[in-house]
Amino acid sequence: MTRKQRFEHILNFFRKNNPEAETELNYENPYQLLVAVLLSAQCTDKRINMVTPALFDQFPSPEHLATAQFDEVFPLIRSVTYPNNKAKHLINMAKMLTNEFGSVIPSDIKELQKLPGVGRKTANVIASVIYNQPAMAVDTHVFRVSKRLGLVNQNAKTPLEVEKQLVKYIPEADVPLAHHWLILHGRYICLARKPKCEECPLTQWCRYFEKMYAS
Repeated sequence: MTRKQRFEHILNFFRKNNPEAETELNYENPYQLLVAVLLSAQCTDKRINMVTPALFDQFPSPEHLATAQFDEVFPLIRSVTYPNNKAKHLINMAKMLTNEFGSVIPSDIKELQKLPGVGRKTANVIASVIYNQPAMAVDTHVFRVSKRLGLVNQNAKTPLEVEKQLVKYIPEADVPLAHHWLILHGRYICLARKPKCEECPLTQWCRYFEKMYAS
């Protein structure tokens, strides 16, 4: 099976079975999604969804967050990973967003990455989810699943390498959805320590399954 054929089979499965995949982060506007994604680095969406309601209630806009003090933000996000750094990033991000971008979340990935705390993955999520751009955000789930399935080379060492290989074979129109397809598959089926191969509908096209269970 060629890599192109593997992509076609897997993408066709997801198109048929999960045509409306979306982020599991709760948000009502681009500002809220940006905050949620920034907080979600190395943390679960479930935890972020527990934290953000109180945060958004107290700081409902970039302007409100831009005037916040560290001691006001930190207690609200204490339970997430790296709360010290993230509290500082949130405040500084909001300041730049209001001062340099007129409180409008930029659509350009390079512009997004100028915001404190916003790396390429976060920028790609915003560009994809809010602006429906063909941007592939590569988190730990996407990195792991794309390698196990054989969608990318095993020697791809960085998220950027994985991103480039994925977008080479995924049609532009599918990239925003494919990001969610791979994340959700990694979150619920292709687990890091013990993948649920017995439940996986993709085993007939999976390199990992072929290697582990070949007779």
